[in-house]
Amino acid sequence: MKLKNHRIEGIPFLPARLTGGTITPEIVILHDTAGRLDKFNSRDYLARTTKASVHFVIERDGTVSQLVPTNRRAGHAGQSSYHGRPDCNAFSIGIEIVNPGRMTRGAGGSVLAWWGQDFGPGGQIGGYGLADLETPEHGRGTWMAYAPEQIEAVEALLLALFATIPSLRDITTHWYVSPGRKVDVNPLFPLEAIRARVLGRDDPALQAANAGSTPEAPGAFVQVEAAAGLNLRSWPSFNPNVITSIPGGTRLPVNRQGSFSGRQWLNVTYSGRDGWIVAAYTQPIPPSA
Repeated sequence: MKLKNHRIEGIPFLPARLTGGTITPEIVILHDTAGRLDKFNSRDYLARTTKASVHFVIERDGTVSQLVPTNRRAGHAGQSSYHGRPDCNAFSIGIEIVNPGRMTRGAGGSVLAWWGQDFGPGGQIGGYGLADLETPEHGRGTWMAYAPEQIEAVEALLLALFATIPSLRDITTHWYVSPGRKVDVNPLFPLEAIRARVLGRDDPALQAANAGSTPEAPGAFVQVEAAAGLNLRSWPSFNPNVITSIPGGTRLPVNRQGSFSGRQWLNVTYSGRDGWIVAAYTQPIPPSA
């Protein structure tokens, strides 16, 4: 992606009706649309309404649309404050990520969005990854994982913005600037990993993985037992961080091992990349084999 004249080249631009005066953006605020997942549903609403607006919208498949130039005010943060400075709309770029937001569990294992759509037990209706989590910032809820394509698009967009807008200095969230009023982005979003990659800082997720694991003895190998393949992940977590899929039967050298969130994980090397896999889907290979 490339930013030119305050617009990202090569993506759709739908001018929002609610577009304000000139701003100098200093932060980027990430949001959930908290609406239906149909492609362009939230984007088209935000383009035509006079109640809210945002600079960018990212669909489930990673498609990015722009609604407001990056040097113009959009109505995305509402009542907000960043490190004591009020009215974040006056100095921020807003990015909306298509996601239903907090959901609730109903009778029979149903998972209900606020507009009544049922995503079924464990996200089986539609194949979505759901998790029941509670954090001090978000409270308790059932949350939908972001698609890998969305995470990739968020990172690519942020890299383009920070490479071109010298006044930008931080990436934050709606729940951070509006605590107690908003809970987006949801707790499954890999915020610190994204901030680390875009802002050039050490990835805290990888730091935690290294600190919570131990090196394996040289010559340790495992074989993937999952017939359908096994995901190689950037860190030991089920957040959207898949590097690639490893075919069943593949032999892998083991670099580190550790227990995270009650599961045993292995750091392995596959096709020249180091990453993490769930140990339960592998079988140790004896040194003589």
